[in-house]
Amino acid sequence: MPLKIVRNDITKMKVDVIVNTANAEPIYSSGVDAAVYKAAGEQKLLEEKQKIGVMQAGEVAITSGFNLPSSYIIHAVSPYYGDGNQGADEKLRLCYRRSLELAYEKKCKSIAFPLIATGSFGYPREEGMRIAIDEINSFLFRHKMDVYLVLFDSKSTALGYNLNPDLQEYIDKHYVYDKCEEEYGYKYYIDQADSEKEFSLDEILADENKYEKFLEDNDIAIQERMSHITDTFQQYLLYLIKLKGLTNSEVYNKAMVTKQLFSKIKQDRNYHPDKNTALRLCIGAKLNLGETKDLLLRAGYALSPSDKRDIIFSYFIENKIFDIIEIDFALENHELPCIIK
Repeated sequence: MPLKIVRNDITKMKVDVIVNTANAEPIYSSGVDAAVYKAAGEQKLLEEKQKIGVMQAGEVAITSGFNLPSSYIIHAVSPYYGDGNQGADEKLRLCYRRSLELAYEKKCKSIAFPLIATGSFGYPREEGMRIAIDEINSFLFRHKMDVYLVLFDSKSTALGYNLNPDLQEYIDKHYVYDKCEEEYGYKYYIDQADSEKEFSLDEILADENKYEKFLEDNDIAIQERMSHITDTFQQYLLYLIKLKGLTNSEVYNKAMVTKQLFSKIKQDRNYHPDKNTALRLCIGAKLNLGETKDLLLRAGYALSPSDKRDIIFSYFIENKIFDIIEIDFALENHELPCIIK
């Protein structure tokens, strides 16, 4: 089975081993750590942890699961993110890598991880997710194991994510598009200084003053865009990244795409991505809806007005919520395929 991202309390996962974001000292703290101790049996687990002693960031150790559904608990000591320049990246990778290797040594067939270090340890969620996916996929390339990434532990469940309560209203409103919008696809801005105010193509054409203002404000932008009309997916993506003043690393990290895959795209002007990769890159580059449709079209894809998955994606783009994890939660809540697979 490939990596599966689930929303659950990690202490309820019926797997051979769960991973706990452990304290370096033989004590337990808050968040996932406290939830695991409480569910497993605080005193018994604490006694085992005290036998292990002090650990360093990136180190792992294993104990019994005691009262948990899992047979074992792997305790992985999270690194503190700080300014991101103190080796936190490699230490976080070691947490995943060593946990997987230890589980494999114990002949475990299934393992569940929380999103390590992204809570009180301060690691950015997108970067933490990208590292988790990199290390897990690298392991699964060589070994067989059922691996779960559990994004809603008990702390996360209590706090919750902002899942945008107006999303359902947006889906209901946009499930069937007006024929004009379905054909032209874009909403145009009349005043670039007031980019929150949107007008449809019909509104622009019906009002002479709006039409003249639109031509005046958008003439240069249209000419620039026309110069890229024959771009391939790769060429247009790189153009948009430059246009928005972003770096390649900012884009592929936000998109949760590996550096290796992005390099492959960058080196091949005729690269043809699958739709999930294309959608991720739209999020990573923080494209508006028109740019998203343009970029997808160059890969042979479209945002369909009759596909709820595409409607949900459009909602996040229009509302400038460039967060793949949050999009996947929304998709999961509507029982639809997620972007991250």
